[in-house]
Order: sequence, then structure tokens, then C-alpha cells
Amino acid sequence: MMQTWLLVSLLLSLSWAQRSEPMFRAMTKMVLPPDYENNPTQLNYGLAVTDVDGDGDLEVLVAGYNGPNLVLKYDNSREVLYNIAVDNKSSPFYALRDRQGNAIAVAACDIDGDGREEIYFLNTNNAFSGLATYSDKLFKFRNGRFEDLLSDDINVRRGVANRMAGRSVACLDRMGTGRYSIYIANYASGKVGAHALIEMDEAASDLSAGIIALSDVAEQAGVNKLTGGRGVVVGPIVSQVQSDIFCDNEYGPNFLFKNNGDGTFTDIAGQAGVDDPYQHGRGVALADFNRDGKTDIVYGNWNGPHRLFLQTSANRKLRFKDIATQKFAMPSPVRTVIVADFDNDQELEVFFNNIAYRGSSANRIFRVSRRDHADPLIEELNVGEAAEADGRGTGAAVTDFDGDGKLDLIVSHGESVAQPLSIYKVNQGSSNNWLRVIPRTRFGSFARGAKVVIYTKKSGPHTRIIDGGSGYLCEMEPVAHFGLGKDSVTTVEVRWPDGSSVARPLVASEMNSVLEIPYPQTEGKEQPAEIECGQGFAADEKGLCTDKDECTEFPSVCSGDRLVCINTFGGYKCRPNKRCGHGFEPNEDGTACVDIEVCSLGLSECSQSEGSFSCQCNSGYWLSSSGECADVDECQEQSGVCEQACHSDHDSFHCHCQAGYSLGADRKTCLLA
Repeated sequence: MMQTWLLVSLLLSLSWAQRSEPMFRAMTKMVLPPDYENNPTQLNYGLAVTDVDGDGDLEVLVAGYNGPNLVLKYDNSREVLYNIAVDNKSSPFYALRDRQGNAIAVAACDIDGDGREEIYFLNTNNAFSGLATYSDKLFKFRNGRFEDLLSDDINVRRGVANRMAGRSVACLDRMGTGRYSIYIANYASGKVGAHALIEMDEAASDLSAGIIALSDVAEQAGVNKLTGGRGVVVGPIVSQVQSDIFCDNEYGPNFLFKNNGDGTFTDIAGQAGVDDPYQHGRGVALADFNRDGKTDIVYGNWNGPHRLFLQTSANRKLRFKDIATQKFAMPSPVRTVIVADFDNDQELEVFFNNIAYRGSSANRIFRVSRRDHADPLIEELNVGEAAEADGRGTGAAVTDFDGDGKLDLIVSHGESVAQPLSIYKVNQGSSNNWLRVIPRTRFGSFARGAKVVIYTKKSGPHTRIIDGGSGYLCEMEPVAHFGLGKDSVTTVEVRWPDGSSVARPLVASEMNSVLEIPYPQTEGKEQPAEIECGQGFAADEKGLCTDKDECTEFPSVCSGDRLVCINTFGGYKCRPNKRCGHGFEPNEDGTACVDIEVCSLGLSECSQSEGSFSCQCNSGYWLSSSGECADVDECQEQSGVCEQACHSDHDSFHCHCQAGYSLGADRKTCLLA
């Protein structure tokens, strides 16, 4: 008994020591000392991580608001960051500076399929909402230097340049082609400033001649919404592999655009329970916190409760539930939110970057630890020297500058007070294992939107999304970073937005390294024969690890008073066979009966009392025999309503046209573009 007590006491003391040890130490003076050329004291906003100069290393783009945009590169020999976008017109990076733009957001992705990422800067020119007086810029490396595609004659004639006051931007492979669209979360003023989606018009472009015609396809895709746009994340959120979009907004509900598989999207935020209509979103990120194979969403609300939404499928309904603790949810003037395993201990941390708004407001960090058959444990950690209580934080990003396997944190500041950038290194986890995975598109560029899963010897599968957006005004690195503690990886699996996939074993010598995974070029190429998936998983005919259904394989696995078997990701659980009356259903654990939440689905005018409900369906829906409102498929009921293609959306429908055509004024007929 005494030995048990001593063991528990030792574990508790170790846990407390880990929580109390500072996570970050400041490295700005050594790595990026403030100076006019490399780290000017100015108003900065968004950050993005990409390979700007094409040498295979990652650089950090900085959106400068009252000064130039910066491109920070790490010099391994001097162990410093320096700006390569210098004030010299002969520099290939000179155009990226663009001092006139008042840039606040930045993202990078390959829009034309040449294998190199283009760079999009969202400029506000001092406008808060609606129209701005200076357009955004989309830079391509062409003719030996970066040039703005939106200034090309063909795109000026098309009027495609975004001249709206937006916030975040993100990259989206909506068709699974490896060519990306730029999603722009504009901040509307009345009916001006809908969300935009800019991409290359292949039919009107001539890549051999360097002509790239751009189009805004937001209306065609069904995402041209008017709202106070703020944060954007892109990845397979509710879809298996296709890229979905989540936007947290201000003065209006959030959007969760589910990919319909044809390049269009349907907003299911209300149905999924993440619309949060009375809050004001800012930073947002995607993660799989409980390692159940489902993508979760975490975001901060401006001076409102922060959310940590776990994705569930209780009773076969797609829903998200907020598991944020009181400390985690505590309101703050939040900006960027980052999810990463900073100390490489296998558990994810959530970093909240706050801005000192009407007083001090320190940055905070929480560890979210997986638990078997329970929601993750959320614990606040000591953020250390990255607290920045008086920092005017506006953006943040992570990457591994020096290749030591530990993520480095860079924080930008601005808005009300000019401050230089800050650099932080992690104090903890220096002896832990790690792996960094970089998937590539079919064109050789970074595969933003891809899903990476590793299978380990001890701790099961871990999932990362190569997010095309995230943070706030920022775009994270195109790398899946895994901390492993003392565990090791047996198999690495990558799934691309078009459904292509690769699984391969990992040999011991590849641990603690950066692993590049090319796009599978040969259809039907044989997968490695020896794939080790771990307990609860088995390799399928394609060599991919899939979950075993123990409930089907072993029908009598549950017994006693917990007879009902529920298959889980990599395992199963048994729950009581709870029987419920009309209007009720068992909760997730089968311990109680709860209301069937029909009215929470957001599809009808509904009144609900305990155990019952009544629905009055909105226009575009019909009342089914179960008493629920179902979407009317106008495309099926009104044959020929669209000249070319019709898509039925929630409560309505919209027409869209094939490449080379545009919608007419009646929004139904298609005209030659």
C-alpha cells in the first residue's frame, strides 16, 4: 500500500514539474535582433511558411502593415534569421516588399501546377470593411523575379483582383487536381465584400507563354457569403480526404463548408453544432486531439469563450461537442491560435496569442492529453518567456528553423504599437523522438490539404492535417510534425485531396528526420508487403491501415450489464443496453436517455420540449415522416432548371457552368466567357 502511494506521489510530482517548467525561452536577440533591415520595429500582421527562394529550405513570410513585407531565411552557419526581400530593385524578391499595401494576411500555394508556390498578400489599405483602395497581390516567380499576376493585362481586364478589406486567406485544392485556389475571408460592409475564391482559369490560360488567367469562382463554388470574415482553415474536416473549409466569423454564424465532391460546397455549421452565432471568431486550427481519426476544431473568440470542438458521431449523427474547460475557455483578446506538439511528448499543445488590448493580456498554452474512453485532459502549462503580457500580438507561426527536430515559435506584433518580431525556442523534450513529413503534389509542390497518419509501436495512430490556412491571418508550415516521446513509428500513410494514398514502412534510421513523400505517379502501384499497423488495425488490399471492427469480428466481446459493443478507432467499448422512450435516445456512454436534438440541426423553425418537438420547415425543406425537415432537391424536382449543371444546396439551389462559360444575368443560362 505504501509503495503504491509513493508511486502515485512520484507521478504527480513529475506531472507538476512538467507543467511548471517554462515551455519557451526568448531567442530574439541571438536569432533575429531588431534592426532596420531584418527585424524593423513596425506594425506586422500575418505569417506564412513556404520555400520562397526554391532552395528546398523553408522561409517565413511576414505581412508588413506600415512597412515592407519581409522574407526571413535561416543562415545555418551564423545561426541567425535574415531578410532576403531587401530594398534593392535588382533583388528577385524586391516586389514582395510592397510597402504601399498595408498587408495583414499572407498564404502560399501552387495555383498553376508548376511545382512552386505562389504568394498571396491580402492588403487592406487602411479599410476596415467593404471596399479598399489598393488591391491584393498574387506573386509568381517569373522571369527571374517575383511578379504580381493580378497586375497582368488579362487579369486587369477580367477585374479579378480583390479590392476588399479582408482578413485571413487560405489555400484550397477544391477539385483534387494539385492546383490550388485562394480563399479570401473578406469583411463585408452591407452587401459589399463577399468571400472570394480566386483560381487559375485553365481554358483561358497559356502556361507555355506565361499567361495565367484568373477567375473568382466563389459564387460557382457556393462560398460567396457576406459576413465579418475572420479566420479560415482548410482540410479534410468532415470529408474523408477532400478539403472542407471552416471559417470563424464576426457578427454572424461560422461556416463549415463541406466539399460536395464536384468543386462546390454546402454549409453545415448549424447542423454540426459549430455555428456559434453570437461570438466573434479569430484564430483557428485543426487537429485530432483524442486520436480517433476524426478532425477536431479549436478556435479563439475575441473576448468571448474559446472553443475546443471534438468531432463525434454519437447515434450516427455528425456533431461537434465543446470540451473546453473553464480555464481554457476564459475570454481574452485573442489573435492567432496554434496547435503543435512543442515538446515532442506525443500530446498536442494549444497556444493562444493575445494582444494587449486595454491592458495587459499574456499569451497562454495548454496541453491536451488523450485518455482512453474519455475526453482529453486539458492542463494549462507555463508559457515561459513567450507570455508577452504587454505584446501587441497579431500573428504567429511555427517551423523548425535550425533542423533540431523541435519547433520554433515566431510571433508578430502590431495594430496599436509598433514592435519587432519575437523568436522563441522550446525548453522541454530535447531527448524525445520526432518525425517531420512533407507530402508533395503531383507537380512536386507542397500538398496543402493532405492528411498524414503515422502508426506507432506503443501509442497507436497519430494524425496531422497539412492545413491550407489556420492561425489568424497566417498559414502554417506545409509539414506534418510529430512528437513521439520514447515511441517509434512503424508506418507512414499519406492521403491526398483527390483520394490517392501511399503507405510505407519506416525503418529505424529514418526516425528523427524529415521525410518527403512524393505523390504516387503510377496508378495501382504495389504497396509494400510488410505494413505494421498496430493493435486494432489491419492492412487492406491497398496496403493502407484500416480500423478493425471488433464488434463484428467478436460478437460476444461485451457481456454482463454492458452488452452493447461500440466500435471505436483502433478498439471498442462496451456500454449498457439503455432503452429510451419516444423522443429520447441513449447518450454516448449509454448511461442516460437524452432528448433527440432535432431542433439543434439548424434546418427548421422548431420548438422542443422534453421528449418531444414540433417542426415547421423553412422554404426549401419538406417535413419527413420522422418529423424532421429534409432538403428539397430542386435540381431533381425541376428538371432543366439550369442550362448546364445544377447543385442543390441547403434550402435552395444554384446553377454553374462548364469551363469557358459564365452564368448569365438570370443565374440559370450559360454564356461563352
